[in-house]
Amino acid sequence: MAIFSKSTVPQFSVDVYQNAYLPEGGREVNAIVTVTSTGGGTTGGAPLAGASATPASTPGPSPDAAVVIMVDCSGSMDYPPTKMRNARDATAAAIDTLRDGVAFAIVGGTHVAKEVFPGNGRLAVADAGSRAQAKDALRRLSAGGGTAIGTWLRLTDRLLASADAPIRHGILLTDGRNEHESAVDLKATLDAVAGRFTCDARGVGTDWEVKEVTGVASALLGTADIVADPAGLAGDFTRMMENAMGKEVADVALRLWTPVGAEIAFVKQVAPTVEELTERRTEAAPRAGDYPTGSWGDESRDYHLCVKVPEAGIGQEMLAARVSLILPAQGGGSPEVLSQGLVRAMWTDDMAASTSINPQVAHYTGQAELAQVIQQGLDARKSGDFDNATAKLGRAVQLAASSGNADTAKLLSKVVDVVDAATGTVRLKAKVADADEMTLETRSTKTVRVKK
Repeated sequence: MAIFSKSTVPQFSVDVYQNAYLPEGGREVNAIVTVTSTGGGTTGGAPLAGASATPASTPGPSPDAAVVIMVDCSGSMDYPPTKMRNARDATAAAIDTLRDGVAFAIVGGTHVAKEVFPGNGRLAVADAGSRAQAKDALRRLSAGGGTAIGTWLRLTDRLLASADAPIRHGILLTDGRNEHESAVDLKATLDAVAGRFTCDARGVGTDWEVKEVTGVASALLGTADIVADPAGLAGDFTRMMENAMGKEVADVALRLWTPVGAEIAFVKQVAPTVEELTERRTEAAPRAGDYPTGSWGDESRDYHLCVKVPEAGIGQEMLAARVSLILPAQGGGSPEVLSQGLVRAMWTDDMAASTSINPQVAHYTGQAELAQVIQQGLDARKSGDFDNATAKLGRAVQLAASSGNADTAKLLSKVVDVVDAATGTVRLKAKVADADEMTLETRSTKTVRVKK
């Protein structure tokens, strides 16, 4: 099976930002790891050893990517009737964005999942003819029935598994709550399909549950967002598909090795969004664990890792962790190390050195707190705990202002009246539009990079 979608692969680099100095007795080492992937496709990446240079546009039995689009067809999609039409148009726009040779299918989702195109448990290969047939099939979509997102995901998993494609991706659209399936069943499905494909999830309108949609995207290493006005679906679907078509290498793992006596306290992605990875570790080798990162194109992401090291005396130095980007073994071969970086610890009696906080670590600690206090504030607001909501959202305003996160600051201003951003003094708005509150909640984990 080919691993990359083109004859070249991205070059990966790992940069580590940290203050390695610890005071006597200090045990906690924090570092920001920036992973950058550049030069894939036709822009000068490295050739894959042993891979044939098959053009991405050439249809064949082993496509470089496979995509399934899941369209909510529950009864609520008929209210207003334009919503279903917008969903069909958005799916058609996504189909037009597919590269020739990519395998694809459309699933209609209600309380059951149905194959809309091409059917019979198969995937179609994108070309002019199959795109036209798919769009013709979309015209027959109608709304009716309930919502059971887990059934949509399981059908998508079966369809994607039928293609020998390294990049496996889903796009899920829903407009309502997952009322015909228990939360336990949905979680079981997410646990079963995690790591098998990535998935972007979108909620259209304002009658869906934010935590359900973001939970799907989080578990499947995709993006989540709100499209409050259904008229914006086509543009959003086009951008999602363009991003999916830009992925060139799949299943990259962040491997962390620690020496005897050291252990990983936590690992989280902190840019472009906050994503907790600590519990997703799989053991890879003695004292080494892998954390999934999904698929990559030309992009950069930041990760915050915290390592607990054994105590050491002044002047001692040790390697706290080795960070590697790993491509899993294929066909019985060995895993490929794409890039590496080192996290160090040095003990000093220089108080200025040991108490200095690395700017990247400080920034992303604040961004993670920002995401957390927004969620806490909105939950408190919903439960009627307005004092706590005011305090948490005030802290969010303060963090957004100090870190330069203008987009989040703007979303917060739709929920609170800002009296003084620097001190976090705010008043809750008496009336907040559902779309504004849901947008803030859905996008609360979006972060900004460190100011230069």
